[in-house]
Amino acid sequence: MKTPVIQFGTSRFLQAHADLFLSEGEPERAITVVQTSGDAARSHRLAALAAPEGYPVRVRGLKDGRPVDEVMTVISVRRGLSAARDWPEVVRVFVEEAAFVLSNTGDAGYQGRPEDASATYHPSMSFPAKLFHLLAARHAAGGASIVILPMELVVDNGKALKAAVLAVARRQTGDVGLLSYIENDVVWVNSLVDRIVSEPIEPAGAVAEPYALWAIEKGPGVVAPCRHPAIQLVDDLKQIERLKLHILNLGHTVLVDIWQQQGGGGDPVVREFIARPAVEEALTAIYRQEVLPVFARLPGGDGAEDYLAITLERFANPFLNHRLADIAQNHVQKVERRIGAFLDLAKPFGLPQPRLAAIVAGAG
Repeated sequence: MKTPVIQFGTSRFLQAHADLFLSEGEPERAITVVQTSGDAARSHRLAALAAPEGYPVRVRGLKDGRPVDEVMTVISVRRGLSAARDWPEVVRVFVEEAAFVLSNTGDAGYQGRPEDASATYHPSMSFPAKLFHLLAARHAAGGASIVILPMELVVDNGKALKAAVLAVARRQTGDVGLLSYIENDVVWVNSLVDRIVSEPIEPAGAVAEPYALWAIEKGPGVVAPCRHPAIQLVDDLKQIERLKLHILNLGHTVLVDIWQQQGGGGDPVVREFIARPAVEEALTAIYRQEVLPVFARLPGGDGAEDYLAITLERFANPFLNHRLADIAQNHVQKVERRIGAFLDLAKPFGLPQPRLAAIVAGAG
């Protein structure tokens, strides 16, 4: 069976977000999932994701004030491949089947690597370099357009990924036609995703909250891969992006910093950790004194107070075990994007942000 969606990344977030939506949506979309990390320990997940019977996603929490606890079966994933072992087949699917590309390669996914300089594919290349080689193969086969929907938590992620791929391309080739194809014919989409996915279900599947959002910024050639209540086509992502990145994600990273400053002991989950009076007081002070005053001066910032209330309710979800140790992965990059970028945004206002500045200084 052909798979019009090729997805780079096997994370539990994708399992309970895009893969679920593409299973439930109209039209239902079939996916080839590509493991990009080369981690042999995750190879068992590939087979489980593509099992004919599907895999479970358990949604637990409160929706409109009422408890939700239900299990959905995801059947959209039809094929699992490894970029390290199955590259020729990855290329074939990308060239012959794919109409949409999804990626969630982690907070360090766009960073260049020495292997990017290789004229031929190497498994240790960065994701932008891998994508360049795939686009070059697609162009050589006729150059059909393709929609690329990055899901990494990077501001203007479509533009950022396009810039990273073009940087690789310009170092690799002088082929004007290929460069024009990448720059003008490929559809690079800015998108923003939001859902707390707290626990894995082995060998595949996840536990997630009811809230879910996949916001896709409108533009020439931009189409959503399917229709689903959680998928929204929006004129401008900026307001949604700022709220999520600098309230919800910032709060998670602040909690990790507090935990690490306390020694990083135990294995706390967000709902338990935030219930500690000292932690709640510290987080509230940052939100009230260093975050909300900035949003009050930003266009569209009047929604920040309501978004903060929703965020704190999501943090306290009694059904989710969202481990701080999981959130702490790639902590330095998260501090830079979630807090450092917010400090830059706030500079013109001259507001005091000593606690956030200390977190950035400590991570550096």
